[in-house]
Amino acid sequence: MKRSILSLALFMLTVLVVLLSLWGPEALARYTDRGILDQIQTREEETGQEGYRYQLSSHEKLYILSQCLNAQSLPETEQSLHSRERDEAYRELTGTYAFVVNHNGPSGKEITDEEIYETVNREIALLKESGILPEEIKEIQAAAYEATLYSAIDVPEPRNNVAVWKVSLTGSLQNANKENRLIDAYVDADDGKIYEFYVRAQLKWEEIDPDGLVEQWSNYMGLSEPEAYETDNPLLETTPYYKKYVFAGSGDERTIVTVGFYEGINELFLKISR
Repeated sequence: MKRSILSLALFMLTVLVVLLSLWGPEALARYTDRGILDQIQTREEETGQEGYRYQLSSHEKLYILSQCLNAQSLPETEQSLHSRERDEAYRELTGTYAFVVNHNGPSGKEITDEEIYETVNREIALLKESGILPEEIKEIQAAAYEATLYSAIDVPEPRNNVAVWKVSLTGSLQNANKENRLIDAYVDADDGKIYEFYVRAQLKWEEIDPDGLVEQWSNYMGLSEPEAYETDNPLLETTPYYKKYVFAGSGDERTIVTVGFYEGINELFLKISR
C-alpha cells in the first residue's frame, strides 16, 4: 500500500515537473512583459560616443586657430584701407586646416550673437586691467560693429575645432574716427577670451613693452611662458615695429605670436596669424 502511494506521488511529481517545464517559461515571459510593454523605460548606459567632444588645451586651440588663419589669409598691407577688406578670404577651404563661417549659429554652448558685444566689453576691461590694452580704448557698440561666428577646423581630425567670433568695426564706419577703438578681434566662442586684436590708440612704439604685454596676455589666455622668436627675415611684417614670440602648439608644433605697431595710424596689434 505504501509502495503504491509512493509510486503515485512520484508520478504526480513527474507530471508537475513536465507541466512546469512546458508552461512555466511562457507564463514567466508574460509576467515579465507586463512590466515593460507599453511603458517607457530609461537607463544609463555607456556608449562608444561618450567623450567624443574632445577638450582642447589652450595651447592646442591657439595652434589650430593660428594654422586656420594662416591657411586662409591673403597677403596683408595693414596700412591701407584694403587691409580691412578680407571678406573674400573667408571661404570654405580644403586642405589640412579650414576657417569657415558657421552658418548653423551657436549650438547652445557658445556665446550667442546677443551676448558677444557684452562679452567683448568685459574682456576689454580685463585686458586694460592687465596693462595689455591702453585705458583709453572705448567699449564697443553693436551698432558700430559686425560679429561673425567661424569654425577653425583641423580637417584630418575634425573633432579638433575651435569656435571663434570675429568682431570688426563695421565697413560703414571705415572713414569714421577710429581713435581709441577696437578695429578687429578674434574671440573664443566658449569663454570669450580674445586671441587676436588690433586697436587704434595714441601710442608710440617706444612706449610699448612687448615682452611685458605678451607675458600678461599669456597669463590671461592660460598659456605657458613664451620664448622670443629670432629670425633674419625682413619681410615678415609690413612694419619695422614688432616682436615675435613662440608658444608651445600641438604636440611638437609651435605657435608664433606677434606684438606690433603701425606708425602713422597708431595701431597696436597682437596677432597669432602670419
